[in-house]
Amino acid sequence: MAGRILLLVLFMNAVFFIVNAVPETCPADLGGKCGEDGEWEGEFFPEVPKIKYEGPSSKNPLSYKWYNAEEVILGKKMKDWLRFSVAFWHTFRGTGADPFGAPTKYWPWEDGTNSIAMAKRRMRANFEFLSKLGVDRWCFHDRDIAPDGKTLKETNSNLDEVVALAKELQGDKIRPLWGTAQLFMHPRYMHGAATSSELGVYAYAAAQVKKAMEVTHYLGGENYVFWGGREGYQTLLNTDMERELDHMAKFLEAAAAYKKRIGFNGTLLIEPKPQEPTKHQYDWDAATTLNFLRKYGLLAEFKLNIECNHATLSGHSCHHDLETARINGMLGNIDANTGDPQVGWDTDQFLTDVGEATMVMISVIRNGGLAPGGFNFDAKLRRESTDVEDLFIAHISGMDTLARGLRNAAKLIEDGSLAELVSKRYSSFDTELGAQIEAGKADFEMLEKKAMEWGEPKVASAKQELAEMIFQSAL
Repeated sequence: MAGRILLLVLFMNAVFFIVNAVPETCPADLGGKCGEDGEWEGEFFPEVPKIKYEGPSSKNPLSYKWYNAEEVILGKKMKDWLRFSVAFWHTFRGTGADPFGAPTKYWPWEDGTNSIAMAKRRMRANFEFLSKLGVDRWCFHDRDIAPDGKTLKETNSNLDEVVALAKELQGDKIRPLWGTAQLFMHPRYMHGAATSSELGVYAYAAAQVKKAMEVTHYLGGENYVFWGGREGYQTLLNTDMERELDHMAKFLEAAAAYKKRIGFNGTLLIEPKPQEPTKHQYDWDAATTLNFLRKYGLLAEFKLNIECNHATLSGHSCHHDLETARINGMLGNIDANTGDPQVGWDTDQFLTDVGEATMVMISVIRNGGLAPGGFNFDAKLRRESTDVEDLFIAHISGMDTLARGLRNAAKLIEDGSLAELVSKRYSSFDTELGAQIEAGKADFEMLEKKAMEWGEPKVASAKQELAEMIFQSAL
C-alpha cells in the first residue's frame, strides 16, 4: 500500500509539473481583453484618469494635493526639483510575496509566465502608468524587464527585443533615470559578483554590466547604478576581504572605462546598504562608500545613490547620509522610500512622513537639486494592498509628501530663523582667531596662549528645542 501511495504522489507531481510548464498566452479571466495573438487590447488602467493637481482641499485620492509640476519654488519648477521616477521592479514585478507567504498580487494583464510576450506586455503597462501619473522617468534592472535565456547570448537577445519596444514606447519625452544589472538574485551570485571567489562569476558579471550599460545608454538613461547586494561576506573566517575589495575596485574601474568607450555621459552611482542579504556589505553607508572610492582613486568617476531605508538600517537618518554625500560633492540620486522602526529589515515603504521629507528636501536644495539624478520610488505596495488602483495611490502619496517637503524646506529657507540659529551657534569662529583656525594657520602654541589668557570658556546653549520648534512650525 505504501508503494502505491508513493507512486500516486509521484504521478500527481509529474502532472502538476507538466501543466505548469505549459505557458499560458493570456490570463483566464480577461473578459476579452486579449486578442487572438495574446496581446493585450485597450488600456491597462481604464478606471484611472490622468492624475491632475487639485490642491490640498481635494478629497479625490486619484489627484495631487501638493505636487504641482509647473509651480515654481525657489526659482525652479517643482518637477525639476523632484525629477520623479517609477521603479519597474516594485511596480510591475512586485508580487507581495515575503519569506513567510506566497504572492498576493495578480494584476489582470499577467498570464503567469516570464515569457518575452509577457515582458512586452508589462512594458506597455509601464508606459501607460507613467503617462497617467505624469512622470517622465523610470528605472529598471536588466532581469526585471526581460527574462534569462539558456545562454548569455540568448539572454542578451531577449533584453534587446524588450528594450527595442521600450525605446519605441518612451518616445522623446520619457527616459530612464537609471538602469542597472541585477547581480544578486541568480544562484551564480551567491558569493557576490565583483567580489565573488570564482573568476568565472566575475567575468559573467562584467559581461552583464557591459550589456546593461549599453541598453541604458541606448534608451537615453541619465545614470547607471551599482548596488552590491551580495558584495560582502557572511564570515571573515573564509573571506580574503582585502582581495575582494581590490577586485571590486578593478571591476568599477573597468566599468568607468567602458562608459567612456561607448560615449555614455550618464553618472555612475553606487548605492550603499549595510547588510541584507549578506551579513556585511562593503558599501555599508555613505561614509564607508566614500572612503572606498577615495582609497581606490574613483571619486571622480562615481557619485552616490542614497536610499533612505538603507541609511536607517545602517544606524543613521536619511538626512545624515544625504548630508554626508552632499558635503563631499557626491550626492547623485535618491531612492525615495522609508522603513518601519519596528521592523528590522528593508521594508521599502513609500515615504509619507512629511517631517522626514522636509529634511530630505533641505539637503536637495542645499545641493542645488539632483539633476541628472532625481527621486526614484524604490518602494512597493504593502502585501495586503492588492488593487490596481493602489499602485497609483501609493505613488501619488509619495509624490505629494516630497512636494510638501519641498514647500516646507523653501519656507524654512525664506524665513531664515533656523539658518540664523545655526549661524549664531558657531559665531565664535567668526573672529580673527576663528578664521585662522579654519584656514589651518593656528598652531597649538598659539591656541594654548589664548586658552591661558581667557581661562575657562563659556559654553552657550545649543537651543535644540528652539530649532525643533522652528522646524515643526514649517510643517
